[in-house]
Amino acid sequence: MLYSILVSVDVFIAAGLIGLILMQQGKGAGMGAAFGSGASGTVFGARGSGSFMTKMTSILAVLFFLNSIFLAYVATNQTEATSVIDTVSVSQESEQQNTDIPKVINLPEGASQEEMIDIIKQQIEGKAAPSQNDVPAVGNDN
Repeated sequence: MLYSILVSVDVFIAAGLIGLILMQQGKGAGMGAAFGSGASGTVFGARGSGSFMTKMTSILAVLFFLNSIFLAYVATNQTEATSVIDTVSVSQESEQQNTDIPKVINLPEGASQEEMIDIIKQQIEGKAAPSQNDVPAVGNDN
């Protein structure tokens, strides 16, 4: 919330700075006013708007930099927002995991697919691991 407010303030200050800078007259405009171009009839008087606009530009520039520094501080120390959907899906995944399932099932070499499937089913169902006597001999019966 604070981050959004600071970004909005930064945008408004930047727009104000741009407007003030574009409204200021260049250094060469002072020469035309010196030869009687009617500068005394302006809104800001005969002295011109130079001092007012320069002061306002300086004030807005300082505010812009201070706001930007504070905005950077808030952005780096902001806690990471988590979604409710992410927390629900993580908790459901942890409930679905079954730690009783063995990670490695040793299958005898040369066993048929049906025998391997039976051994895997027995391991998953938690029955005792088949001993070497339970596994049928494969190969030559010499």
